[in-house]
Amino acid sequence: MGDEKNVTSNESRFVALYCRTSTLLQEKGLDAQLRALRRYCSERGISNYVVYEDEGISGTKDSRPALNKMMEEVMAGRVEKVIVYSFSRYARSTTHLLNALNSFRKAGTAFVSITESLDTNTPLGLAMYSIISALSQLERDLISERVRNGLRAAKERGVRVGRKKIRPSQLIRTLRKSGLTYKSISAIAKVSQGAISTELRLWEKEKAEGNEQIFPNDIPPVIEKSPDEAPKEEPASAPTVAMEVRYRSGDEILA
Repeated sequence: MGDEKNVTSNESRFVALYCRTSTLLQEKGLDAQLRALRRYCSERGISNYVVYEDEGISGTKDSRPALNKMMEEVMAGRVEKVIVYSFSRYARSTTHLLNALNSFRKAGTAFVSITESLDTNTPLGLAMYSIISALSQLERDLISERVRNGLRAAKERGVRVGRKKIRPSQLIRTLRKSGLTYKSISAIAKVSQGAISTELRLWEKEKAEGNEQIFPNDIPPVIEKSPDEAPKEEPASAPTVAMEVRYRSGDEILA
């Protein structure tokens, strides 16, 4: 296909086996997936394969350590085929699965799901790919429709739609009325100058409509500090510990 990447020769490419469990308590589930994947390879004479394991990671997350590593190899053209136990082990949404299938197609990588008997190298697999594409579009349309209906119903109930306002409106107005600049107000009120501009535009609109609002709780109490009071030192943050991710090639551990 015209949009496919150049890939390396089949002799130097390998098969990737991907398995995943949602919780650390599903260790037996991971072993069961590995046994099924290895049996599939054994029955078909596949010996050049690498296992990628994500243990205790939800399938709703698009980014996972082992999955990310595998996809790097796929996009580099080094993976001939990706084999999973089932769709759900790879992705929990049709959209995520379709995005992955598109990436595999561009890289010239086949995709096999044992449970669903899907192989994108076969005519039936290509037909399933088209069906998944249609389902993904339907999923997006249904989500969009539900969001629109929810917003419409919320507005009819008088619910304010949008992000909750967190800027101190009355404090910004009071400081501006005192003649302070945007920069000074920003430093005192701990908000961006964009937020100040938005608040002042709203204030001008309220005054023009004769509906000026009062926010008495927005002004914090004044706390007097001794001039010679030494600033408190922030405690040193704990050092970040990097998580080591290991990948298994056949039955041999690779760090």
